[in-house]
Amino acid sequence: MAGLRILITNDDGVDAPGIAIMADIARALSGDVWIVAPDSNQSGAGHRFTLGRELHFDKLDERTFAVVGGSPADCVVAGMTHLLGDKPADVVLSGVNAGQNLGDIINASGTAAGAREGALQGAIGIAMSQGINYEHGREVNWSNSVRHGAAVARSIIASAQGRDHYYNVNFPFCDPDATKGIAVVPHQRFSRSPFRYYPSDNAGKFFIAIPETPLPLDRQADFEVMRRDGFVTVTPMRLQQTDMDVVERLKGTLKLEAR
Repeated sequence: MAGLRILITNDDGVDAPGIAIMADIARALSGDVWIVAPDSNQSGAGHRFTLGRELHFDKLDERTFAVVGGSPADCVVAGMTHLLGDKPADVVLSGVNAGQNLGDIINASGTAAGAREGALQGAIGIAMSQGINYEHGREVNWSNSVRHGAAVARSIIASAQGRDHYYNVNFPFCDPDATKGIAVVPHQRFSRSPFRYYPSDNAGKFFIAIPETPLPLDRQADFEVMRRDGFVTVTPMRLQQTDMDVVERLKGTLKLEAR
């Protein structure tokens, strides 16, 4: 582990408390740690790239850079193909996000996108998020990711084979001593998209929000295993998204209309 080069990004911004926790996690694994993160909050940005508009860095210290106006994917590309020179990172850690990234929400997550782009660039990509119990407000208790983050990252790195996957990790909001272990699980496919129009108190204004969790939930998938069962969930996500079964099923069945 000591020889690893690690690049950190996030979607909450370079000054977010979770990125400082991720830096501690990374430094427990290696002495070669770099941070390239957005200068401001990019939650929900997904795998957006800033194309056709110039970006620039703010150099905060020798190995910490903020990309002004950039997305997590922008940050990983800039780090892997420029800032780290001729030795790109072996591991890209994204997070620790303030709030869980579970189920189909992964598709919109800037945290997940940071790890995904890391894997696309040839690194082991790991996204980490700290769950919140929203029934008790939005305050984040980071103790679980602080206690277990390095062990989870170390386990994933040690077992990773190839670069065809990235890994989505969620820490439960229970006490660290009550955490039951690591569960490798699929992500929850919701019955519909969880994102909805949500009216604002200001006339004529609205939000895009997640007002409720679509039901039913699979007891074996990440949402329930983390939230209800108290496990750290790890979900390996494939970069090759083609459904080969459907490819085989559709071969020879799709036709152009006759002239």
